[in-house]
Amino acid sequence: MSATKQTDSEFCGDLKAAARDASTGFIRTCGEGIKGQHDYIAEIPEKTGLDTIVLAPGDMVCVAARPIKAGETVTVDGHDPLTVLNDVPRGHKIALQDIPEGTNVVKYGFAIGRASQPIRRGEWVHTHNIKTNLGANLDYTYEPTDDTVKPGHPTTTFMGYRRANGKVGIRNDLYIVPTVGCIDGLCDTMARSFRALHPDNGNFDSVIVARHPYGCSQLGGDLVWTQETLRGIAEHPNAGGVLLVGLGCENNQMSLMKEGMHEYVPERTRFMICQEMEDEFETAADLLEELNDAAANDVREPIPMSELKVGVECGGSDGMSGITANPLVGRFAEWVTSQGGSVILSEVPEMFGAETVLMSQARDEGVFHDVVRLINKFKDHFRKYGEVISDNPSPGNKAGGITTLEDKSLGCIRKGGKCEVEDVLWYGERLRRNGMSLMETPGNDMVSTTAMAAAGCQIILFTTGRGTPFGCFVPTLKVATNTPLATKKHRWIDFNAGRLLDEPASVVDEDFRELVLRTVDGARANNERNAMQGVVIFKDGPTE
Repeated sequence: MSATKQTDSEFCGDLKAAARDASTGFIRTCGEGIKGQHDYIAEIPEKTGLDTIVLAPGDMVCVAARPIKAGETVTVDGHDPLTVLNDVPRGHKIALQDIPEGTNVVKYGFAIGRASQPIRRGEWVHTHNIKTNLGANLDYTYEPTDDTVKPGHPTTTFMGYRRANGKVGIRNDLYIVPTVGCIDGLCDTMARSFRALHPDNGNFDSVIVARHPYGCSQLGGDLVWTQETLRGIAEHPNAGGVLLVGLGCENNQMSLMKEGMHEYVPERTRFMICQEMEDEFETAADLLEELNDAAANDVREPIPMSELKVGVECGGSDGMSGITANPLVGRFAEWVTSQGGSVILSEVPEMFGAETVLMSQARDEGVFHDVVRLINKFKDHFRKYGEVISDNPSPGNKAGGITTLEDKSLGCIRKGGKCEVEDVLWYGERLRRNGMSLMETPGNDMVSTTAMAAAGCQIILFTTGRGTPFGCFVPTLKVATNTPLATKKHRWIDFNAGRLLDEPASVVDEDFRELVLRTVDGARANNERNAMQGVVIFKDGPTE
């Protein structure tokens, strides 16, 4: 009983029909006539055997679709054949014209930095000859676009678990949640003991321990962040049973945790403080059996797609991330939004340099000002510690072809497609509105993934170009930007977006949508098969 299948034309039809741009040979999927700040494509030419990819009219660089040797002459859509002057790895940039020193270098239709020295046509363009433009806070003006995907009404369903509080899960997992890191090992032993009695996990899909190092000696905002994240896990609808375990002497007292829990189901939640127990393992075993019995009759039922909540994430990005995997996820985000569902886009530092696109997608001027505050607040966070705002991309990002933070951000935000921004969430908050929300998190993919799941996302779509094994406590589908990674790391990767270089976007989009919906309906993601189900909490402050 999987979700109702739609044809590809239905997938895009409610948004706008796919249309070919004859002047560039690119596909504008779900968005003919993109205007203003959206006048870039981030799509793939509808042909195979590509040498290079040009992402928008007016770009000064193309991207190598394969490794190119110095002296090769390659084809470039909309341009004369190009003789390449240096060895250029896949995902890296090549100049389409001579670029004088100090000139802004345009990719995706936007400046990704400026030339730090003269760059010749055909030359490799990277960190040795471009530097960022990022620095001080900017003055922003609300200039809304009329080309956004707004929350619509569901026409299809998925199979989920309707909880007693009305929330919907896509898994029936058993969570063991320690309130403090020093009892992680005890909780692991409790989980092992339960699995020993129930090798098939009993009435649950998985048994997950929300391991983390915090809760003891934390102060102020850090303690609040830990509490809100753990509450989000303990109240998550993917859990058919939850055991919260405290030590007893930690700052994160169980009584404080319970005070802030307003959505938990008492019949499915148990609390235990180890220092108060004669035998914490025996007590835990009894409580877990109670939870197992309570879940005995849980069954999936049809749920409107408007109740699906999806987090979109990238980690270990490369030069193909903004070309293949991120736009693929972005088109799925548009479809979910058109069905009335919810999407969270996080990683604020990886919005720097692309924030005006998101601001133009704001639902109204109030949300626009919230986005401005989101951006400036995180810039101030960097400055508070004397850090450089543009100290990103990572070494792995650069090796994969990403040169500046602007370059990275313009690719990163494609995971949200053209969804209207309905809300801004601060770290630790829960989802409030359908459609796309932006969330305050750092660029660290483990922290941001955990935060989106704790905010209510039942599934994470996680793109990667370099490869990362991390998975969250909810199903985490890994989407490779390139075929070599998907082939090499088949235990990490669930879907190969590198196919977009050789196959029509409509075919790849439909395959991806079917994979996501199968996973929502119960098929296991690789992170679940391999028990890669982590929790990482943000920290910013002193420990007593």
